[in-house]
Amino acid sequence: MSVEPALPGLDDQTADANPHYLGHRDRLRSRFLAAPDSLPDYELLELLLSSVIARVDTKPLAKALIDEFGGFGEVLAAPVAVLEAFPKVDKARITPTVAAYLKVAEQSARRLAKLAVLDQPVLTRWDQLIDYCNMAMGRLPTEQFRLLFLDRKNVLVADELQQQGTIDHTPLYPREVVKRALELNASALIMVHNRTCRRPISHAIQ
Repeated sequence: MSVEPALPGLDDQTADANPHYLGHRDRLRSRFLAAPDSLPDYELLELLLSSVIARVDTKPLAKALIDEFGGFGEVLAAPVAVLEAFPKVDKARITPTVAAYLKVAEQSARRLAKLAVLDQPVLTRWDQLIDYCNMAMGRLPTEQFRLLFLDRKNVLVADELQQQGTIDHTPLYPREVVKRALELNASALIMVHNRTCRRPISHAIQ
C-alpha cells in the first residue's frame, strides 16, 4: 500500500491505519483545478489544511472550523492563539505550523485584493475598494482606523493603519491624520473604521 509522503517542513501528524483520504485528496485537488469556484468553504479549507497536515484526514477539522467561525474568511482571520487552542478533531489539530500557514494564506489574499485598488482611481472602483477593506479589516477581532490617501486624480497612493484599538474602541488623532496627508501630498483621503461585530464594511467616510 502506497502512503502519501509528507512534504518537507510540514507537520507530520499521527498516521491513519486506513488512509482512505489519500485518494480523496487527489480528487479534491482535481476538482479545484478544474473549477476553483465550485468548492464550498469547508472543502477549500480542507484542501488548504491537507497541504500542511500529512497523513491525517482534514475534512472533519475543516468542517468544525467552519462551524465555529462561520466561514472560510473568518477562519483565516482568526487570531493565531485562538486557532492553536482549537480542539483536535479526529487526530487533526492546528499546530503552530498550521496556524502560520493559514495566516500566510490570509496575508496573500489581502495583498491580491490590494492590487486591484492600489494606484487606481478608487471612485470608479468603489466595489473593489469595499471588498479590499472587508478583506483587510472587516473580520478582525479588534477595531481599526485605516486611512486611504488619494492624489488629485483620486488615485489611491497609500493605505495605512492609523490606529488599532480594543474590541470596542479605537482612538483617532486629527493632527496625525493631517500631518500624514501633507507628507504624502495627498489631495483627499478616505477614513475607514471597522466594527468588531463581524458585519461587512458597507461604507467609508470621505
